[in-house]
Amino acid sequence: MGNFKKNIITGLKGYAMGAANVIPGVSGGTIALLTGIFSEIIEALNSLMDISVWKLLLKGDLKGFWERIHGTFIVALLVGVLLSIFSLANLMVYVMAYYPVQTWAFFFGLIIASAVYMIADIKGWKPVDCLFFALGIALGVVICTLSPTSTPDDLWFVFICGAIAVCTMILPGISGSFILVILGKYDYIMQALGELDIPVIIVFGIGCVVGILAFSKFLHWLLGKFERQTMLVLVGFVIGALVKVWPWNDMTAVAKAEFLRSGMDAGSASNAVSALLETGANLKSVIDLQTGGAILWALIGLVTVAALEYFSHKAGQDR
Repeated sequence: MGNFKKNIITGLKGYAMGAANVIPGVSGGTIALLTGIFSEIIEALNSLMDISVWKLLLKGDLKGFWERIHGTFIVALLVGVLLSIFSLANLMVYVMAYYPVQTWAFFFGLIIASAVYMIADIKGWKPVDCLFFALGIALGVVICTLSPTSTPDDLWFVFICGAIAVCTMILPGISGSFILVILGKYDYIMQALGELDIPVIIVFGIGCVVGILAFSKFLHWLLGKFERQTMLVLVGFVIGALVKVWPWNDMTAVAKAEFLRSGMDAGSASNAVSALLETGANLKSVIDLQTGGAILWALIGLVTVAALEYFSHKAGQDR
């Protein structure tokens, strides 16, 4: 295969990874496994933390340095990831504003299915495994229950969000976007990407770079030494954190979406919801709960993950 064609294919795989990382519940790491590039990504990240590799650069051996860090592969992959994220950000902002119940229901189905497959991958359960699993559930519930619905928009917090979320974006089964949901910054980051808010994007990107470089070695060590315990805690955390993704968590947003779909602009819709709240009205009684649509989209989410897992397993058998 020619280098140009190979780079195009790598870019397309990056696009798929970017799309997965935009959607809470779908892991970019799972897409990397499915497309057969997970090992090369981990190898490239580890090379960037190897002092001997940087010595090559200092000695002027640019070709050796570039080869050791899988430079061409990383650039092609990043181009695909970035194109995907920026092209899908506006779509996510739109569906979150106009169809929040269906969108969160879809995410809910994705996350449940991902958790089920993660549990199925853990064989030979023992009593101590149940303790790690329960610890993860407890952590998820506590963090999501105690975390405020509104978190700072300050750049220092955006930096922290990038550093934390990126570490999970390369783990199969764990969604980096879901971490942004828990941190209360998913909508904010998607809107910043859609509106090309350069300061926020740059700070978030720097946080991602710092996070992945600082924690890639640790993650590699942790999964190498305590993979079972780590995955048990992570899958428990995902299940416990489902309380954050319940489609009707934010009834104000659901009510606002009803007014937006009726043709109101964003300002008028917000005022209409505020007027309802001032009268003490129960929002559940004045809006369509859209239960049927929520169930349908949750099922679509379940089927999406099942399809990804099926093709991932099939690809693994073919290699």
